[in-house]
Amino acid sequence: MYLSKEEERILNGEEGYAAQKSMEILSSLGDIYGADKLIPVSSCQIAGASYKTIGDAGLFFVSEFAKSSRVKVKSTLNPIGMDSTEWQRMGIKKEFAEKQLDILDAYLKMGIDCSCTCTPYLIGNRPNCGEHVAWSESSAVSFANSVLGAKSNREGGPSSLASSIIGKTPNYGLHLEENRKAGIVIDVKTRIKSYSDVGALGNFVGSIIGNKIPYFKNLELGSDKLKSLGAAMAASGSVALYHVEGLTPEYSKAIKDDLEKIEVGKEEIDENKCKLNSSCDMELICIGCPHCSVGEVKEALDIFKKEGRRFKGDIWICTSRYVKNELERTGIAQEIEKYAKLLADTCMVVTPIEEMYQNTATNSGKAAIYLPSLCKQKVRFGDLESLIRDFK
Repeated sequence: MYLSKEEERILNGEEGYAAQKSMEILSSLGDIYGADKLIPVSSCQIAGASYKTIGDAGLFFVSEFAKSSRVKVKSTLNPIGMDSTEWQRMGIKKEFAEKQLDILDAYLKMGIDCSCTCTPYLIGNRPNCGEHVAWSESSAVSFANSVLGAKSNREGGPSSLASSIIGKTPNYGLHLEENRKAGIVIDVKTRIKSYSDVGALGNFVGSIIGNKIPYFKNLELGSDKLKSLGAAMAASGSVALYHVEGLTPEYSKAIKDDLEKIEVGKEEIDENKCKLNSSCDMELICIGCPHCSVGEVKEALDIFKKEGRRFKGDIWICTSRYVKNELERTGIAQEIEKYAKLLADTCMVVTPIEEMYQNTATNSGKAAIYLPSLCKQKVRFGDLESLIRDFK
C-alpha cells in the first residue's frame, strides 16, 4: 500500500509511540486487504470499551496509547460494562467499576467522546451519504452503510482507534463502490411488524447468507426497526451493508441481474423465533441492544402503563447518556423509573450480567444471539408487550 512521506514519517516513529503503532495497524490491514492507499475519514466509532470484554490487557493497551496521542477526527466510544454514574444500582462490584472507569479515563485523555453508545448516529456522530468513516460496532457499521449511505468497513476496536489517531483508513472493501452491490435478493412474503419479527428475520438472513450483501423486497420498516434488523444480521452473520427497495439510499444502483433469490415467509420467522428461545423463565427483561431511541423508550412506557407496575423481576432499558438526558428533560425518564431502571452507557451484552442473573428476556434479536455465549444466559425472546404480560 502506498504511503505518503508524512505517513512514512509516522510509521518510522517520528510522531510518537501511539501514532507509530496506529500506522502499523493501518498499513498492515491495507497490505492484507490489497488497499492502494489511506483515505481520510470524517469520524470514528470505537469498540473495545467494556472491562468485561477487553480485560487488563485492553486497559494496558489504551492506557499506553493515552500517554502520547489525541484523536484527529470526531470519535465516539462504544458501550462500557456499566452505567458510569449508577453502577452500584446495577449491582456491579467495586473492583470491576474501578477498572472500567480507568478505561474510560484513558479514552477521555485521547479526546474521544465517551458517550458510550452503539448508536452514535443518534447523538450527533451521523455521517452524510458517501462520507468515509471508520466504525467498529457491528450494528452501527450496518446502520451507517445501509441507512445513511456512509462508507465503512467492519473495523475492529484497535483499527478504529488507530484511524481516530491518524484520521485515515485503508481504501478497500466497502469504501469502494464496486463492493457495495447486492449479492442476494431477500423477498419478504410476510408482514414484519414487531421488533421480535425483525430480530427473527435478521437472524435467519444473517445465518444463511454469510457476508453477502442482501437486497430486501417488500419490507417496510422505520429507522428504529432498520437499526434492529442490521444488528441481528451482523450478529448472526457478517452483514455490514444491506439494501431495502424503496427505503435505503443506494438501493436503486445496488441491484444486479440474475441474483439468487430467497423467499422468507411466516414459517421462517416463527421458526427463528423458536431458535432464539432457550428458556420460559424470566428474572430480567432487558431492551436496548442496540441502544433505545427516544421513540423506543416512549413505546415501552406505553406498554408499562397499559400492563401495570407489579412485575416479578427487574427491567432494564439501555440507552445512551444523550438520550437519557433528553428523557429526563421531558419527564419521561421519571415516568419510566416507576417501572424499570433506565440505564445509560451500557447494555446487557457487555455488562457482567451473568453474576446477577441466569434467565434474561429481550425483544432484541442481537441480544438473543449473544446472551447465551457471552453472558451464560438462558433467553426468552419475544415482543416486549407479551414479555411484560407474562412478567406479572
